[in-house]
Amino acid sequence: MRHLKAGYKLKRNAGARKMLLRNLVTSVIDQERVITTVPKAKAAQPLVEKVITLAKKDTLHSRRQAARVLLTPASVKKLFDKVGTRFAQRDGGYTRIVRLGWRPGDGAEQVMLELLGSELVKRAADRARRREEKLKAIREGRGGEAGEEEQK
Repeated sequence: MRHLKAGYKLKRNAGARKMLLRNLVTSVIDQERVITTVPKAKAAQPLVEKVITLAKKDTLHSRRQAARVLLTPASVKKLFDKVGTRFAQRDGGYTRIVRLGWRPGDGAEQVMLELLGSELVKRAADRARRREEKLKAIREGRGGEAGEEEQK
């Protein structure tokens, strides 16, 4: 029985599991979203939350603690410069797991582990682009209709 044995083993030994989770956390910080399987996302989510909480303090000690988890200096810089300031007023719950469906190859359930707010920038840009296209089509359409009405 596995009483009081928290965490996910992910069918790996301790070193491989630690490196897998460090890679996932670094990818989430760098790209703000990552597509993976459900157990890997559930195992990485608490680590991402802890690293972001460290970024909110922004001390030398917290930078060194975050650098122990993250693999690249660029990800540490982004964490403290952008991500930490973005979540400064939030008390937790910085990530979201969105289920995407089943992977065709082996049938594993895919999820997207993403930081909150990362979708707003992309959606706002798409929404603005669609609005401009719609307004352009309306102007062209009305211009053509008005010209036809004048001719009749």
